[in-house]
Amino acid sequence: MASKVIPWYKKKHVSQVKTDYAYHHTKHVSKQHTESKSSSKSVSQAQAQATEAMAEQAYTVPVFRQRTAEETEEYQRVSKNVGKGLAVIQEELHRMRIATKAQVESLEIQKEVKGMMRKRVDLLEEIPKLPDFLVALRPHTVWEKTPVKLFCTVEGNPRPIVKWYKDGVPVDPLSTPGKYKIENKYGVHSLIVSRCVVSDTAEYSAVATNQHGTATSKAKIIVKRPAGAGESCHLGLVPHLTEIHASKLDVSLLDRFPVSFGVEGNSIRLVCTMVVVPDLPNIPPIAQWYRDDKLLKPSKLVEMSVGGGAASLTLPHLAKDDEGLYTLRIFTKDGTAEHSAYLFVSDAAPSAPGAPGAPMSVKAYDINSDYVLVAWKPPNTVNEAPITGYFVDRCEAGTDTWVQCNDAPVKICKYPVHGLRVGHSYYFRVRAVNSSGISRPSRKSDKVTALDAAESERLQVIKIEGKYDIVIKDDDLEGVPSAPGHVVATRNTKSSVFVQWEAPKHLKHLMGYYIDGRVVGAKEWFACNHKPFKHTRFVVHGLIPGETYVFRVQAVNLFGLSEESQESSPIAVEPALATPSSPFGITMLSSDGSSITVAWKSPKHCGGSKVNAYYIDKRDADTLVWKEVNLNAVTERMCTVENLKEGTFYEFRVTAGNMAGVGLPSAASVPMKCEAWTMEEPGPAYDLSFSEVRSHSLVILWRAPIYTGASAVTGYFVDMAKKGSSEFVTVNQEAVSHRYLQVTGLEEGESYVFRVRAVNAHGVGKPSQLSEPVCAKAIPGTKEIVAGVDEETGDVFLSLEACEICETSKFVWSKNYKLISDCPRVAVTTKGRTSRLTFTNPDKDDLGKYSVIVTDTDGVSASHTLTEDALNTMLELSYAIRHPIVPLKHGLNYEVLEKGHVRFWLQAVKLSPSVSYRFIVNDKEVTSGEGQKISHDVATGIIQMTVDHFTRANEGTYTVQIHDGKAKTQSSLVLVGDVFKAALKEAEFQRKEHIRKQGPHFSEYLYFTVTEDCTVMLVCKVANVKKESTLHWYKDDEEIVPDTPPNVMSGSCALPLPLFSRKDHGVYKAVLSDDRGKDTSVFDISGKVFDDIINAIAQIAGASASELVLQCTPEGIRLQCYMNYYTEEMKTIWKHKENKIASSEKMRIGGTAEMAWMQICDPSDKEKGHYSMEISDGVKTHTRTFDLSGQAYTDAYEEYLRLKAAAFAEKNRGRVVGGLPDVVTIMEEKSLSLTCTVWGEPTPEVTWFKNEQEVASTEHTRVMFDGGKFASLVINKVTPEDSGKYSINVRNKYGGEFVEITVSVYRHGEKIPEPKLGQAKAAATTPVLPKSPAPPSKTPTPTPSKTQTPAPSMKSPTPASTPISKSPTPTPKSPTPPRSVKSPTPPRFMKSPTPPRK
Repeated sequence: MASKVIPWYKKKHVSQVKTDYAYHHTKHVSKQHTESKSSSKSVSQAQAQATEAMAEQAYTVPVFRQRTAEETEEYQRVSKNVGKGLAVIQEELHRMRIATKAQVESLEIQKEVKGMMRKRVDLLEEIPKLPDFLVALRPHTVWEKTPVKLFCTVEGNPRPIVKWYKDGVPVDPLSTPGKYKIENKYGVHSLIVSRCVVSDTAEYSAVATNQHGTATSKAKIIVKRPAGAGESCHLGLVPHLTEIHASKLDVSLLDRFPVSFGVEGNSIRLVCTMVVVPDLPNIPPIAQWYRDDKLLKPSKLVEMSVGGGAASLTLPHLAKDDEGLYTLRIFTKDGTAEHSAYLFVSDAAPSAPGAPGAPMSVKAYDINSDYVLVAWKPPNTVNEAPITGYFVDRCEAGTDTWVQCNDAPVKICKYPVHGLRVGHSYYFRVRAVNSSGISRPSRKSDKVTALDAAESERLQVIKIEGKYDIVIKDDDLEGVPSAPGHVVATRNTKSSVFVQWEAPKHLKHLMGYYIDGRVVGAKEWFACNHKPFKHTRFVVHGLIPGETYVFRVQAVNLFGLSEESQESSPIAVEPALATPSSPFGITMLSSDGSSITVAWKSPKHCGGSKVNAYYIDKRDADTLVWKEVNLNAVTERMCTVENLKEGTFYEFRVTAGNMAGVGLPSAASVPMKCEAWTMEEPGPAYDLSFSEVRSHSLVILWRAPIYTGASAVTGYFVDMAKKGSSEFVTVNQEAVSHRYLQVTGLEEGESYVFRVRAVNAHGVGKPSQLSEPVCAKAIPGTKEIVAGVDEETGDVFLSLEACEICETSKFVWSKNYKLISDCPRVAVTTKGRTSRLTFTNPDKDDLGKYSVIVTDTDGVSASHTLTEDALNTMLELSYAIRHPIVPLKHGLNYEVLEKGHVRFWLQAVKLSPSVSYRFIVNDKEVTSGEGQKISHDVATGIIQMTVDHFTRANEGTYTVQIHDGKAKTQSSLVLVGDVFKAALKEAEFQRKEHIRKQGPHFSEYLYFTVTEDCTVMLVCKVANVKKESTLHWYKDDEEIVPDTPPNVMSGSCALPLPLFSRKDHGVYKAVLSDDRGKDTSVFDISGKVFDDIINAIAQIAGASASELVLQCTPEGIRLQCYMNYYTEEMKTIWKHKENKIASSEKMRIGGTAEMAWMQICDPSDKEKGHYSMEISDGVKTHTRTFDLSGQAYTDAYEEYLRLKAAAFAEKNRGRVVGGLPDVVTIMEEKSLSLTCTVWGEPTPEVTWFKNEQEVASTEHTRVMFDGGKFASLVINKVTPEDSGKYSINVRNKYGGEFVEITVSVYRHGEKIPEPKLGQAKAAATTPVLPKSPAPPSKTPTPTPSKTQTPAPSMKSPTPASTPISKSPTPTPKSPTPPRSVKSPTPPRFMKSPTPPRK
């Protein structure tokens, strides 16, 4: 019987929610089914894989241990006949199943196609679209007189009209009836050319047209004439009829991509591996990717690849637009192979906390030259504030600049963008706004060019506020849709739930639905999907197994989200109920000749319900008929089959059952011979299982052999091998006596298989059946056992919170891997996902390794070793909980308050309102009353007693006893002896302080500060003062009256101590007083206080210190450092080449108030080098340096020598030591003697002058110079002519000095004239030698009148004969100071003795 050919393109294109989005299926649409073929023809590999689950397992010839030749021949004969019969039956069953499957799939496709035709297309999906060929025409080369069919699939909106052309000429079926046939079914357009002839060789084209444009697909048909029948049809070309096309490949899908979860902005890759036969590198299979049944094409956002045994789809920049059901469709020779899985894309981190997610599906409609209508879908808002509007941005193609189009947020999901330039292309994006901020931008739209629309009729335009043109349909003005109806959630898988709901009563152009979920008991909702889902059924993935959830649904349209639906009923995440899968791994444990004991492994899938029944079937290996072994269910995975014939081979199979029913039977076991086991070694261990599988370790467990051999089993060896390897390694070098073993040193992610061998006194027995492969990788979310103590009861417990659980799961506890049954020492309780093992009376007998396994999971298990130290610690805590005390933060203590009150207090960690307590003092309870006050504060946990008047009678022991519920405690304080004296002293002090503060007093006693100019200030702060209050300062009981009287009303008073030094040592006192009393503050500046002040000064001075500068003196070279203030009490250290310098005759150290200096006396080359000065303020050292070497030293040394020579000359020059007055008044006829002492080395020359003329020695005027020391000018019997200005010039080779004396002579009887000191002093200036001699002028005789005093400007010229060396003016090079600066001589007002007037 032939089945109808159903092409791939007739398959469904409508999204349907399956029970699980991670479903996969392979459809094979056969082109033609022939009638029954010969049984010798082999079945293809792909068909064998597709029907492997349904086909009976082929008969396997057993391996015989011992058999005679006759028995062997008879067995082979029977086996051959039976094998042939089985092969024929299996071949016929296979053919019938394939044919039935094809018919069922054909009916299913037809049903889905009809449903697709009835499906209503959503308004937003009806996007104007140019025609586009999904499947293009393919070229054909055919023989003459054979038909050929061209077909293509085209899409577009509105649906395109397809016309056929042959070499550009329209194909008209009516012109040649029966030649051409044009069909259009389900979007597939075809042209059939019947009985081709050579003239049909041409280029055929299909032209698809709609109102938006046209598209063309072309293909050639070449018609060949058979050899000898005529010439070649097309330029002698030979058709390659043996070419293999990709659709001829046999493809089987292997590893399929699962349900996936991504985040906006990240990337994801969906991969599906496959087997291709034949595997031709240059001809990969044809693979198509669909999202929500829409064909995807390669772009920057979608990358596809096929080859190398895999097909992959990469989404490099995820957005919520990428969320949906992804389908991979591979074309095979029998049709297509498909696999689908859902991809969820969640929102990226918001731009601001609480901001909404980004909008999606931004598209442009109604494209014109003057405006473009942009539409989008709103994001889901779960816990965020409602969306208040949207901003639309545009970007001109070729630039990266985005411009916001609307000033105010638009509230609906449509907006007309104006201001576009004709012919320019743009991209658009949208941002959502709520009260918390603005979302991340959506994915940009496809490129849109601003041109006049192709349609003649536009959508309705409504003008609002005379400013914006908003394109809205009339029926869009209704607002958001109503809330969806009843929501029902049902079980699906262990990590997903199937949610259904009723559509809203008012759809209002529905875009889809958002589904939200919430864990029962939690407040926060989470989004189940992030892109509007169109159907009313959805599978929520990624849920926590065993957790309970509720769900709600919201409808979405362009105006936003509807109200939330009512919540669904709570549902636990459990797999849907089904029958269990088949048991497997049937193994023989023992045989006694009349019975065989077999064991098997549990089904891999329990079907959501506990497996509670097993049924065993048996059959003779030579027959096909199965017989039931047990009518009543077996609950254990082991069974002994009785009443067997010795020497016969038997096969067994097992069927599992649960509350949903009985599943499929297992595959038949290998034939097992019923004969008595007599070997001395033990039989195989069985029921290998694993627990505590981690990245690098696991624990393997097994059961003891049923057959022990000739002696008892003494131990076990465990062998291990990597999956696929036959090289086993023994894990334990010495046999273990227990039936478990922890295996370590595994490679993470690697899979291993294990086997166990039992040992007795006679040797090692046969190995067990290989275990299932186990991967060394922990289950995600795995938690370990926690040991603790119950805070309420004080019970010691072990607890495990399972990361995965189902309705049928149980927690199975073991100690040292021996099942804990009804043991009085422990109690097991389970609540939700947590199981607790509580010790009733823990002691050393409870030490050991405890483990727990959670059944009906993927291996959730853990273990914990309870050690003696850990148990003792928990027992101590348990005792504290069972015998509770009130925990105290602070025990009983005391503090002295103002007025001398004493407060006794303690603080508990926590107090209840019902707390009771009492204070006991010296074994006597005290209560609140006169003299003491007792109180407590529950919020802070403080209990206190305040004693108003603390005296010697209060010495003793204080105790507080507290009762709070079951807990109690007490705390004591012994206040006797020195401790009591200290408390009493403090209390009396505080009482005095309280009294003191009733009048004017110091709020802060004297302290010191140092100003920036290094002035020390003694500061105090005063309080409770008035205008009449006064403050007096004292030092060592002597009052100090500052320049500025203290202003007590300012609240602060200060006494400055400028230029602070050791002289300021002493006791300072400030006395504040008024009519209310007085207060005194004392500050002793000595010892440490003095040092602290000096350090404070040094800190400021050191910071202000300048760099070292060089100053040369006649004595040597001086290094100086200027600073705000310097005193020798500062810790100042001078160093030369890092060696400390001590003050000496060679190195002198000193300073002034403005600077510190160090002088190198009589320097030499030894003093060259690096010098530094360090000023220490007790915390920091301030260092200044100078490098006295090289040219700096040379220049300084030369300047020192120059100054030294000048000083020497100044020291040894001639000078008048003393004896001469400034003014002399004498009466005539008296003798005048002007005598003075002179000094100089060498002895100076002495010259006398009168009115700047040299005086020669005469009888009237005698000039004398005795012993080189005493110079005299004696005038005998003075006359008025002798009045005038006399001067003496003392000079040697180093210089000299010029001293003037004014002599006034008056007559007898005249009044003594007043001396004119000013004139005398003015006349004492150094005379300047005239450039040319002038005639002498006579000085007039002085008279008593003031006018008779000679003017100081009237000078007599020096005689020309006077030598230059004797000039009173020193030479310019002389190092002597200016002449106005006199050598130290007696004061000029000391006059020479003159005779008294007569």
